Amino acid sequence: MLNRAYQECFEQCFVKQYSMIHRLETNKLRNVAKLFAHFLATDAMPWALLSYIRLTEEDTSSSSRIFIKIMFQEMSEQLGLRKMNERLSDPTMGAAFDGIFPKDTPKNTRFAINFFTSIGLGGLTDNLREHLKNMPKLIMQQQKPVQVSESESESESDSDSESESGSDSGSDSGSDSESESSDSESSESEDSRDRKRRRKK
Repeated sequence: MLNRAYQECFEQCFVKQYSMIHRLETNKLRNVAKLFAHFLATDAMPWALLSYIRLTEEDTSSSSRIFIKIMFQEMSEQLGLRKMNERLSDPTMGAAFDGIFPKDTPKNTRFAINFFTSIGLGGLTDNLREHLKNMPKLIMQQQKPVQVSESESESESDSDSESESGSDSGSDSGSDSESESSDSESSESEDSRDRKRRRKK
């Protein structure tokens, strides 16, 4: 492992070179890729360096794909595909490799699988293939809580509407009883008036 001070310098160089990789000639691009592949294969630099790479169609150019291709092929030659796959499958480094092996959308996952397969390193994509195979199930599981919450909100709205209809019927019955009582009172007052008139006569 390189000295900490040198690691930081080379890490800054990696970020700068990768962001400007489209400006390099093919030979210079190849040399830069092989240099950092050697650093990673010999553990001179931490593998978290790969977190700066996001392997999607939108986030890469033809130059950056060539850079990634040369770097990974060089690492595979020095380490061997089996040992390299073990390194990239390390669960403690999963966050650093999320950009190299994206699992956010099926499109990005397929792109990464096709890329590594095309450069002869399809063996590194076993976990991605398994994830892509199970992705429909994961989507269904994510949609279930949403459907449950929607059904609960619908049941709550139905209960609210029923309670409102009950209150409306209660108010209607109350108004009907009030009108009936007022009618009976008016009829009683008319009867008393008729009786008074008869007495006067």
